[in-house]
Amino acid sequence: MDAVQFDLKKKQLLLVKKPIPSSLGDHDALIQVAYAGICGTDLHIIEGSFPVSEKPVTLGHEFSGVVKAVGSKVTHINIGDKVSVDPNSGCGTCKPCTSGNIHFCATGGLDSTIGIHCDGGWAEYCLIPAKQVYKLPSNITLEQAALTEPLSCIAHGWDRIQPVPVGSRILVMGAGIIGNLWASILHLQGHRNVIVSEPQDRRRELLANLETDFEAIKPSELKVRKAANPDWGFDLVVDCSGYGPAIEEAVTLLNSGGKLCIFGVASPETKISVSPYEMFKKELTITAVVINPFTFNKSLGLIDAMGDRYLDYTKLGIKVFSLSQYKEAVKSLKEGSIAKAIFKM
Repeated sequence: MDAVQFDLKKKQLLLVKKPIPSSLGDHDALIQVAYAGICGTDLHIIEGSFPVSEKPVTLGHEFSGVVKAVGSKVTHINIGDKVSVDPNSGCGTCKPCTSGNIHFCATGGLDSTIGIHCDGGWAEYCLIPAKQVYKLPSNITLEQAALTEPLSCIAHGWDRIQPVPVGSRILVMGAGIIGNLWASILHLQGHRNVIVSEPQDRRRELLANLETDFEAIKPSELKVRKAANPDWGFDLVVDCSGYGPAIEEAVTLLNSGGKLCIFGVASPETKISVSPYEMFKKELTITAVVINPFTFNKSLGLIDAMGDRYLDYTKLGIKVFSLSQYKEAVKSLKEGSIAKAIFKM
């Protein structure tokens, strides 16, 4: 089978031929991959700024597909089922796992993610623990289900920042796919007083396709508006960029009682400087979000509610590529000419 594999030692991404996985355990499932996304985290991995398996690994932690085989102890899915895969899990016995914080598991969470630390979905087939496979409702397509993982992370973020009253002034920083999905969910939830900040002209243009009527501006315009009116600001800022200077500026844009949601994945070397006095004076809240503890079903609920109105690939700025086009897909995503790249097998 074809697979796109990353070699950390060589810092090289290659299309390779690999055998279809055959060592099916009692609790495993073999998935024929249908769609697999390229995430911003994948770009960090490729450039060497995000932890990944030291051995060559097939990337891809956002994917959907069809069940081709199941282990003898698997009962919740069957051959032929359309499914989506949660790449994150835990040991199930440590204190974080048994306290409902599976994403803090020392041997699970980000340290065992499918597609980062073991072979993932940038391949025609993927062998994984069946407990991480979710059967799709009949009204959700495999195309839509490729977005289940990022939406499950947003669902966790949404839980973390509540309450967000309708009418709040909100800023979304970044109009890649995560920024666009946040904008879509905010619109779905009734929010209309939303601005999206994005430096790339093409991505600001793509934002108009979502038909939310949210204003899209350059980051430099934020400073201009703040200088013109010191009282101008936001009740909530959701950073989807992972860019240190943008996160620092976000703190200065918050109204009293405001919240900053750090959602974008920054490089481990990125540092920010904030004023504790300003945080004290304004009683600010800074909330960070990591992956998706027990929110995969919530994500499927979001997909059901959003439907084609919000999850149309063209509207979201998603372009589909074949595995053999992996270089073009990565290049397009880095350039910002698209919001997201997704492989179709």
